[in-house]
Amino acid sequence: MNKTPLILSIVSLVGVVALAAAMIFGNPGKQKAQPEASDASATQGAIAFFNLDRILEEYDMANDLRTVVESKVQSIQEEVNRRGSRLEKDIASLSDKINKGLITRSVAEVQSQKLQEQQANFNNYANQKSQEIAEEQQVMMNQIADAIKTFIDAYNADKQYSMIFATQGDILPAPVVAGDDALDITNELLEGLNAEYIKTKSAK
Repeated sequence: MNKTPLILSIVSLVGVVALAAAMIFGNPGKQKAQPEASDASATQGAIAFFNLDRILEEYDMANDLRTVVESKVQSIQEEVNRRGSRLEKDIASLSDKINKGLITRSVAEVQSQKLQEQQANFNNYANQKSQEIAEEQQVMMNQIADAIKTFIDAYNADKQYSMIFATQGDILPAPVVAGDDALDITNELLEGLNAEYIKTKSAK
């Protein structure tokens, strides 16, 4: 499944501001002021960031929701394909009968009109199912985005970071191109998100 819209949706909720990131992490003076120890953690008032790609790949709730939606989408697509194949066979059968002169012109016209109506109905059905797929995917995106945003809000109520950025991409990640590893809270978020999800599943 294409992750781009999901990523954009979540990034917008977390309040990623590319310009601010460039100003903060692009300033050599500020970078030198950060702790050099790799095992240090960000302090209150600091700027923190996390790898959104990793969150989406390793967050159990996101994976479970994707599995459910993918199953629904596959079922819908199979039904659309089945109906489409049946209509194609009916059209081919009528064409064969007409070419062989097996039916009269009047009968051919009636059956042709009927198939045209079936074609229009199928197109409407296919469009409706396409919208259903889009809605299923959007709901999934919203659920994942809301869960992440809700957890980060609670997480930061305790940590008190000035800003938390979401970064994505491997070759040239954006908006945080480079930063002190001590400011990377990806592992903490994943641990907390998955622990919270386990509690939620157990409660249900």
